[in-house]
Amino acid sequence: MLQKILLRGVLASMVLGSSAAYATNGDTLIGVGVKTRGMGGAGIAYSHGAESSLLNPAAITSVEGHEISFGATIFMPSIDTTLGIEKSSAADLSLIPSVSLAQKLSEHVYIGTGMWGTAGMGVDFKGNPSHMNMRTQLQLMQFAVPVAYKTGGLSIAIAPVVQYGSLDISYTNMMAPGMPKPQVGAGVSDDFGYGVDLGLLYDFGNGFHVGAVYKSQIEMVYAGQLTNSAGAMGIALPDGDHLDQPAEYGIGLSYTTGGHTFAVDYKRIAWSDAAGYKVFGWEDQDVFAVGYEYAQDNWAIRLGYNHGSNPVALNANPAINMFNLLGFPATAEDHYTLGGSYAFTQDLTLDLALVYSPESKNSFVLPYPPPNPSVISNKHSEVSASFQLTYNF
Repeated sequence: MLQKILLRGVLASMVLGSSAAYATNGDTLIGVGVKTRGMGGAGIAYSHGAESSLLNPAAITSVEGHEISFGATIFMPSIDTTLGIEKSSAADLSLIPSVSLAQKLSEHVYIGTGMWGTAGMGVDFKGNPSHMNMRTQLQLMQFAVPVAYKTGGLSIAIAPVVQYGSLDISYTNMMAPGMPKPQVGAGVSDDFGYGVDLGLLYDFGNGFHVGAVYKSQIEMVYAGQLTNSAGAMGIALPDGDHLDQPAEYGIGLSYTTGGHTFAVDYKRIAWSDAAGYKVFGWEDQDVFAVGYEYAQDNWAIRLGYNHGSNPVALNANPAINMFNLLGFPATAEDHYTLGGSYAFTQDLTLDLALVYSPESKNSFVLPYPPPNPSVISNKHSEVSASFQLTYNF
């Protein structure tokens, strides 16, 4: 019990130490490794070394010896919401950590481990009664131990995953009758969940690779959070305080010739089957990633594009529309990326990436303030910078 309390404290300090508000493909980052992010999140069929552990665990079979990467992403979203008047969310800066390790144990067997900030979303309109003083914060971190087997051109892998999540929702219920208006909030809740990632990678030997991945749904329960906050708005919650991380599956192709590599990925994120998200009407999301890399001697440059359809759909329940667009506006769709690497020595490399998501706009009609309807509209853009040191030994 003491160890679990200490672990929760360490994790909470890591994931809650900033104003945490990031969301790209829904609430999920387009990629957790810096080389991956530089190529638009593409890499199901192209190995980025140890950092491929969560993208496609079978891709760690490119590691010869030992490889370790330490990195972080500085995430800077801009969220402006109009509800009568326009206000900007104060949750505009997050630091997201990542650590990846992989090693070759034998001719056929590879193993890795690591921890990665993988997903999150939220806003901070505290001090703005017009926006219900809404403050939301969801943060997810995953730990995984991929084990891969390679024979000929075929690599297969399994990666048990432990996920830590924390959720905090608070607001002033301006739709409640009478004065003063009640404050809603249950404090921060956290939970651990468990899942598994499966990966496959096949090298045809002529520069062509094909890959496939499956990530299981991870059950998460945040005690008191949704039943308290959503229940106060009259939203029915058949799943209670469940907010499960959805299952994903994807395929990828890559082709390398000379120093040029082209990679294309497709994945499907099953929001509509995940407890909690299906209550809020989130739709399944199609994500396409295209990446390019040119590598020469001790340097490389990368370009990429990522598009994920907006999972936050208009709902027949206006309270759900309010919750989605004011509290959890995970509506970014397009991402343009640039990255590069420079090897200082044969063993030490610096990786960098920039990701830009241009402004997306959404609006829903709401019965607020009563009795007259109004419109809530949202503008959402993102910029992030990632850096990483990779050491081979």
